Formats: sequence, C-alpha cells, structure tokens
Amino acid sequence: MSDGSTPYQPPQTTPEARSPDPVRQAPVKQPPTNQANTKQALALQLSQITKAYREGGNRLEILKGANLSINEGELVALVAPSGAGKSTLLHIAGLLENPDSGSVIIGDKAAEKLDDAARTLLRREHIGFVYQFHHLLPEFTALENIVIPQLINGLPRSEAEERARQLLTYMRLPNRFDHRPAELSGGERQRVAIARAVANAPRLLLADEPTGNLDPKTSGLVFDALSTLVRSSGLAALVVTHNMELAARMDRRVTLVDGKVRDF
Repeated sequence: MSDGSTPYQPPQTTPEARSPDPVRQAPVKQPPTNQANTKQALALQLSQITKAYREGGNRLEILKGANLSINEGELVALVAPSGAGKSTLLHIAGLLENPDSGSVIIGDKAAEKLDDAARTLLRREHIGFVYQFHHLLPEFTALENIVIPQLINGLPRSEAEERARQLLTYMRLPNRFDHRPAELSGGERQRVAIARAVANAPRLLLADEPTGNLDPKTSGLVFDALSTLVRSSGLAALVVTHNMELAARMDRRVTLVDGKVRDF
C-alpha cells in the first residue's frame, strides 16, 4: 500500500462500526470531553522554567524562565534553531527531565509536587510521544505495537486489540494489522507510531520532528493524520518541526529566544 497523494480523511464506515473518536473511546483514563475544550481548558502549562547543564567547568543555561500554555484541541508548532533548547523543553513538558526551577502542570496536576512513581503514572496516562524515528518494536506487528502500551496500562487484551484495530483503521491502515515495521512504508510506520502514542487516550501529545525523515508528500499525509486526530479528539499537541510549511498549518507557532518562549 502506497502513502498516496490525497489529503488524509478518517475512514468511512457504517454507523454501527464507525468509531467517532477512537482517542476518546479508550476504557482507560479518559481526558475531558470536547465540551471542556470549548472552555479552553489547559492541557499543559509551563511556568518560569529554568534548566542548565554542566559541560566541563562551564554552566550552560538553556531555559531561562520559559512560559508556555497549550489548550486542549490546540496544535502548536515549536520552531527554533538547533541548540536553542527545543528538546530540553519537550523533555520537561513530557516529564522526562526535571526543570531546575519552575512549574509543570499537566491538566490540573502540578508535576513538581509528585514523587517519581506518581510522575511516571501521570506521564503514562496523560502524555503521548512521537519521535522522528518511529521506534516501533521490529519483532511485533503494527497491531501488537499498539496493544502493548495498553496492556502495560492495565487494559484487558481483548479491549486493547479492539482499540488498536480502531486506531489503525482511523489512520487509514486497515490492511496493515499483521504487518511488521519492516513491511511498512515510512509514512505507514509513522502513522502506526502516532496511533501507539494515543493508545492510552492521553491529554497531551508531544512530537519531535515527526515528519523529519519523510519526503514532502508523505510528510503532508502524516501531518494530516496527526492534525485530524488532534482536532477531532481534543488532544493538545506540541510539535517540534523545521518544516515551515507544516508549521504554518498549525494553530500557533512559538520559538525559543535566549531561553524563553516567544511567538513566532
């Protein structure tokens, strides 16, 4: 199956079979409904974030009081040159690193007040990640790659498999359930990775150059899939990208200047 050249559309099925919102339908921890989004509920709030690293005898200040808020259903592009701190900001937002100071709030939970176990649970239940490389498990099928994180999160296998089928169908991959990553095209692998990232119905999706390894046509298809999923489900998404054409299609664009977040 090729990636094709037509704009991404959710698959059309019968009313009985159609999943109107596969992200929201997870039987595990549910994000707020789209009604909350009409009130512009915050999914992510970073306040006065600072972060510095030691390199030799030098102290490198990367973030210097960075502030960023993202509403549910909002797609935000982060565009900045290499070395500006994009990955650091993304890791802190995803609770993969701790800031030196400042506040990270996911929904209504302040991460700095949580112990390691609670932070891990918050990350697992409320944050999804998509990277430039798909990081799919090569020995497992597309379906199994989406089932596994749900099993880790405590969902019964039968429900996890049904949800994985719904997500793959939604991502226009209904004939790829049993294909391993090596049998998929680059665009197909990234769509599986997106489906895996939302398998546990997160509140926030963080994407680091999700189309960076793809050709322009395939990049557009993958972005269409990502943006459709975000807007139909009320997810919040922060997408690091160097692709200015894709950044222009997002709701808002921000950059990093001297360790602080600025409108772009």
